[in-house]
Amino acid sequence: MQKTGVSELAAFMAVAEQRSFRAAARLLDVSPSALSHAMRVLEERLGARLLNRTTRSVALTQAGEKLLNRIRPALTDIDEALQEVANARERPSGSLRISCSESAAMPLIQHVLPDFLARYRDIHIEFVVDSRMVDVVAAGYDAGIRIEEAVPKDMIAVKFGPDIRFVAVASPAYLARHSAPQVPLDLLNHRCIRFRFESGALYKWDLQFRGRPINLDVNGPMTVGSMRLAVEAALQGIGIAWVNETHVAEYLATERLAQVLPAWSPSFPGLCLYYPANRHPPTALQLFAQALREWAASTSEQSGAAGG
Repeated sequence: MQKTGVSELAAFMAVAEQRSFRAAARLLDVSPSALSHAMRVLEERLGARLLNRTTRSVALTQAGEKLLNRIRPALTDIDEALQEVANARERPSGSLRISCSESAAMPLIQHVLPDFLARYRDIHIEFVVDSRMVDVVAAGYDAGIRIEEAVPKDMIAVKFGPDIRFVAVASPAYLARHSAPQVPLDLLNHRCIRFRFESGALYKWDLQFRGRPINLDVNGPMTVGSMRLAVEAALQGIGIAWVNETHVAEYLATERLAQVLPAWSPSFPGLCLYYPANRHPPTALQLFAQALREWAASTSEQSGAAGG
C-alpha cells in the first residue's frame, strides 16, 4: 500500500475540524474540488470511508473519528517542533487555543494580555468560551482554564488570581416583597435564578457553613447560561441569584444588591491555566504560562504588602 503523507493527514484533519471542504480549502489555500479529490484518494488508499458528505456539511464516520483522534496529537507535535525551530532563529510566534469560561478569561485580558501581546507581536491567543469541562487534548486545545479543583491530575497547573467565593444575592425590591431566607432550605420557597451549563446540566447551589455543605436543587422562574444574565435578573428583582462574588462586588457596594445567607457562602481555590504534563509545550505556551506566573506572583506580593 502506498504510504500516506503528512500533508494528506493534515488536509484530512482540517476538513474534520472545519466540517466543511470550503472552509478547510480556504485554510489550506487550495480549491475545494482539489481537497475533495484528495480525500477520496485517501479513503480509497485506506479502504475505509472517513467522511460522510452532504450538500451542506461534512461529518466524520466512526473510522474518521478514530483516525482524527490518533493523528491530531502527532500532527500537533510536528507543527510545534517546526515552530520551535523557527523560533530559535526568529522572534517567538504561534497560536494558542485556550478553553475557558468568559469570567476566567476576563482577568487575563485586563491584566496580562496587554503587555504580553505587545511584547510578543507574532503570538496569537484564541479564547474559546465554553462552560463545559472538556478534554483539552482530545478537543485540540493547547490549554484550558478552570478552578484548581477541577484540573485533571495529569496536567501542569499554573494558579493565578484569588480564591473564588460564591454568594446568594437579591435586589432590595425583591427582598421587600419576600422575606429574606434565614437558612438554606428557605431557598426552596424562593424564586431563584437557575444556571444551565452548555452540557445541559443544571447547576445545583453548593452552600457551606463551617465545613458543613448543603447541595440544593432550587426552583425559580428563569434559567440562564451566563453569570452576567443571572446578575442582571437579580438586579431587576426577578429572584435570588447564586454567582461569583466578583460579578456583584460593585452592586453590593452601592446597595443595588444585597447578600443573603452570607455565612453559607463557600470559597474555592482560584483559577489555573493547565496543559498536558506528558507533552513538550510550544514556545508560545511556555511564554504565556511564565507571564501568568509573574503576574500571579506580583499580585500576591501586593496583597501581602497591603495586609502587612
